[in-house]
Amino acid sequence: MAKLVAKVGVKKETGYLYFVDKKGNVARAKMARGKKKKGKAKIEVVEKVGVKKEKGFLYFIDKKGNISCAKMARGR
Repeated sequence: MAKLVAKVGVKKETGYLYFVDKKGNVARAKMARGKKKKGKAKIEVVEKVGVKKEKGFLYFIDKKGNISCAKMARGR
């Protein structure tokens, strides 16, 4: 079960991948669709939040545009 970490309310645009970067901010990158792209994707910060990440948790942007986290299933 996921729990809400920060209310951000980011409006997602089609064609972009939204994620929580290493600094805890909401970032996005243009998705490549069938084109042969060379080089790195341009990553832009959408919202500066600065969430402190805990080890063993997966942080993601939920359907409402907020940052949520869930415990990772690792090991046995």
